[in-house]
Amino acid sequence: MKVLPTRCPSCNSQLKVKSLVCEQCRTEIQGEYELPALARLSSDDQAFMLEFIKASGSLKEMARLLRLSYPTVRNRLDDIIERIKLAEKSEGNEREEKL
Repeated sequence: MKVLPTRCPSCNSQLKVKSLVCEQCRTEIQGEYELPALARLSSDDQAFMLEFIKASGSLKEMARLLRLSYPTVRNRLDDIIERIKLAEKSEGNEREEKL
């Protein structure tokens, strides 16, 4: 399965969604939309978050599954949380600039 690109292959800037299409009725919506904060994470970070959710948010279970120490898993989660906060902050700033 193809992975949704989130960064420009030429300049590494954040990509935005420009159109959405309904496969059933072919309705198409065009505009310029931000990707959700979770979709802006790297594929590795998205996979980590998916496993974290499936582990019911248990860092202990994640440490066992990944065969890593609890502090290592905690640090990884903290790093991802910071990236999400930055993505949300930049999204908020872009909205303010447009107003």
